[in-house]
Amino acid sequence: MKQGLLVIDVQNDYFTGGKMVLTGADEALRNTNLLEMQFIAAKLPIIYIQHIKHQKNADFFEQGTSGAELHPKLKIDAGSIVIEKHFPNSFLKTTLAEVLKKHQIDQLVICGMMTHMCIRATTPVAADLGYYPILIADATATKDLNRAGFNIPANQVQADIISELTLVADIQTTSQFVSTFEQKI
Repeated sequence: MKQGLLVIDVQNDYFTGGKMVLTGADEALRNTNLLEMQFIAAKLPIIYIQHIKHQKNADFFEQGTSGAELHPKLKIDAGSIVIEKHFPNSFLKTTLAEVLKKHQIDQLVICGMMTHMCIRATTPVAADLGYYPILIADATATKDLNRAGFNIPANQVQADIISELTLVADIQTTSQFVSTFEQKI
């Protein structure tokens, strides 16, 4: 089964100094970098998803701003696959499905940002489309939420969403995935 790494929205606005700073973004990026190194070494595809908002003065990810750029610590080069999206679901009105087919990817390994939004929207669709997703929990990040007067800390949001996604994905940590990945090579 050929795997592809799907890196969702690891963009500057989610890090210190950005417009939508997430709890755990730096750790998620470090773990994403470990995953990237494994996929590069194995010569397997990495697909970077970049959310862009075209409306002027967007709350974050505004087109043409440094906040919308993919994080500079990602292992992107001239040959990297970057897909622009405009909705939380990385498959919706993008070329992602076509790219996966072109590269003959059977299984998606998913990491990135925000767990409660774009990870939550993309992972079940990947499962529905038959990509047997593996979600790398510690390579994702989210934020505190305030809903209907309730403050929900980021660690609780993270735990709740990851727990929910166990219904559609194999949940692993970076170290679990890397150790089994190395055994396959």
